[in-house]
Amino acid sequence: MDADIRRPSPPYPEQKQTPPGTTGQMEPKPDHGEQSYKGSGLLNGKVALITGADSGIGKAVAIAFAREGADLVISYLDEEEDARDTVKWVEDAGRKAVAVPGDITSEEHCKALVQRTVDEFGKINILVNNAAFQRTYADIGDIESAEWDQTFKTNIYAPFFLSKAAVHHMQSGSSIINTASIQSKQPSPQLLAFASTTGAILNFTAGLAGMVAEKGIRVNAVAPGPIWTPLIPSTMGVEKTKKFGEQTLIGRAGQPAELAGAYVLLASDRGSYMTAAVIPVTGGEIMI
Repeated sequence: MDADIRRPSPPYPEQKQTPPGTTGQMEPKPDHGEQSYKGSGLLNGKVALITGADSGIGKAVAIAFAREGADLVISYLDEEEDARDTVKWVEDAGRKAVAVPGDITSEEHCKALVQRTVDEFGKINILVNNAAFQRTYADIGDIESAEWDQTFKTNIYAPFFLSKAAVHHMQSGSSIINTASIQSKQPSPQLLAFASTTGAILNFTAGLAGMVAEKGIRVNAVAPGPIWTPLIPSTMGVEKTKKFGEQTLIGRAGQPAELAGAYVLLASDRGSYMTAAVIPVTGGEIMI
């Protein structure tokens, strides 16, 4: 497929969705690597739990992991159509996928997700804390306390809940990968709550890496820049969506497929000397 088709540049068509958004309503459609990602057995025999795997970055990671040989548990909120499509691509790669809906702001649900993974596959080797909640506001007075709580519970409490449950089952060589953001270093005022949580994710990554190092478990993060996912047309204004990503050195939004390799590196033995690291995939936006 032609690169210009898979990686379009702004301006993008006018569009607006209700949060959290769906892939099917996006224009252009995101590229999750459906036609492009080629595996080479880097995760043969591994089992991964990925949150937010119904769409966006999580979907691209699920497709890549499956093509590298991993079986998957796909965690999502309630986006059934998108989740079914992810399962299809995993199964097309010859791997097993278990899709589990539910709210990861609940510690009990997070415990159940990890236990479901172990019950289905006998182990858990990789945890990808990817699901995120974000909204945009021009004034701090417009942010409800309940929404601030939801942002933190989704973006930082859930990784804590899931990591705490997963570490108990993980063997040496296992990997935890957290999705952070360029917002952790370049916070946008209108993304106050989301940006605050991504800064916390970086510190959580570094601290947990030190805590579990003696167990042989690696903990790292990927920091995406502006990536074309359903969160964009569903949480940003029409004009911002049209111009999304144009400020980067590459001049466009990144596609979810363009992050998959970073997650595969951190999940596989090729990243065996990496822990407490953050990989920026930002289109040239500087993380300092």
